[in-house]
Amino acid sequence: MSPSYGDVLNVTREDGRSNDELRPVEIIRGFLKHPAGSVLIKTGDTQVICTATVEEGVPGWLNGEGQGWITAEYGMLPAATSERNSRYRVSGRTYEIQRLIGRSLRAAVDLSMMDGYTIRIDCDVIQADGGTRTASITGGYVALYDALSHLVQDEKLYKMPVKGIVAAVSVGIVEGSVLLDLCYEEDSVADVDMNIVMLDGSFVEVQGTGEGGIFTREQLSEMLSLAERGIRELMMIQRDVLGLENDHVDTGE
Repeated sequence: MSPSYGDVLNVTREDGRSNDELRPVEIIRGFLKHPAGSVLIKTGDTQVICTATVEEGVPGWLNGEGQGWITAEYGMLPAATSERNSRYRVSGRTYEIQRLIGRSLRAAVDLSMMDGYTIRIDCDVIQADGGTRTASITGGYVALYDALSHLVQDEKLYKMPVKGIVAAVSVGIVEGSVLLDLCYEEDSVADVDMNIVMLDGSFVEVQGTGEGGIFTREQLSEMLSLAERGIRELMMIQRDVLGLENDHVDTGE
């Protein structure tokens, strides 16, 4: 019989965290001088620089559609992992992660309110220890928010087009235990690995794979509940960094 959520909460992990505990999170806002929005996000030993660049115009296929666009690029610096990555190789995994980041951040914005503008989110992993895509989404949102704020301040948008806050976290099953926010060592041996993205209290995306095993409906519910709890903590950090009141996002209204 699979262990229940309550049975495994107090199992200690190698880094000393309980199973329902996030790694230490730090978001440094305004990390770079030139982009409209930039952050360095640290989640444990994972570190990602997220920048938001504003461009006039939209992709050709959106001309005349009355909306703006948000897209993302993702990559790892050559020395981000223990083995050097090729600086110029773009793998299928990279494309999949870029699409995930873009979809997640677009879910937070009313694109019809940013007609004529494209915002490019660049997520550069400078050190990887698991959860790079979820850190990119969480940090990318803060960079995106700042870029949108600049457009409002410059009177290029009449109000903030954000619908809410987006954040993401990983969750999985390792040796029968449901764990929040997997580091690489845990992720590499996980029986089940999931990445969860939420917009406020709703799910944007759920990516789940039985890497080395299967999981029950009960375990799925446990993982979703644990991820939701972690994401709410991340959203509190995002609000604090952005100077927003709890449970409030400045939509300009």
